[in-house]
Amino acid sequence: MPTTVVTGCASGIGRAIRQALEDQGHRIIGIDLEGSEIQADLSQPHERQRVIDELHDRCKDGLDGLVCCAGVGVTAPDPGLIVSVNHFAVVALLDGLQDLLAKGKHPAALVIGSVAATHVLGKPLPLLDTLVGGDEEAARVQARELDQPSAVYAASKCAVTRLARRLSPAWGKAGIRLNVVAPGAVETPLHQASKEDPRFGKAVREFVAPMGRAGIPEEIASLVAFLQSPLASFIHGAVIHADGGMDAMTRPDAF
Repeated sequence: MPTTVVTGCASGIGRAIRQALEDQGHRIIGIDLEGSEIQADLSQPHERQRVIDELHDRCKDGLDGLVCCAGVGVTAPDPGLIVSVNHFAVVALLDGLQDLLAKGKHPAALVIGSVAATHVLGKPLPLLDTLVGGDEEAARVQARELDQPSAVYAASKCAVTRLARRLSPAWGKAGIRLNVVAPGAVETPLHQASKEDPRFGKAVREFVAPMGRAGIPEEIASLVAFLQSPLASFIHGAVIHADGGMDAMTRPDAF
């Protein structure tokens, strides 16, 4: 039975991923603020290290999978939380658990990105450079000063996508697959909060994919379950959009 860690497993896409992987026979170690095997606040560096240490104690023989799904959106009370959870927590877990994954059987890791990551490509945004450079405290300060949660969110997802792409050559040589799934709008509590927000709600509600609807968590989870399975054994370093055609609509000539 493969052992897989799923962050953000208590609600939304993370909960659907947990269920899809359990249906495939995975033993899941979930990480979330509550309602999970390991309860932790991944916005805090010391909590991330505690999680990594606990997983090393629990999984001395290795991990077969890791899905980094925990995230916060534009309605977060502090823009600094967006960069800490969406980017730096993923950086810490990928770095801290690589050795356990290397011991696993056909190991695979996956990061939940976002179609929003493409919104900052080619635009001057110092925050993105700071994220990629790895200075969390400076990134939190810049996120607050920018005071544009949608741009902060997009930068956090762009940075974490770049991270996975840049790691993939070395991870592939180590026998660990690493991919990114980039959802568009998905009907989750996070998305609902965005739709109801007085600042962003109108824009969120009007940005509709060509398929004419938002996705549901199970649609993203089914893709993740496939990518984490042996059926996807030659898919590595990929960024796969599951967005109802949103990226094709906004960037038809970029792929």
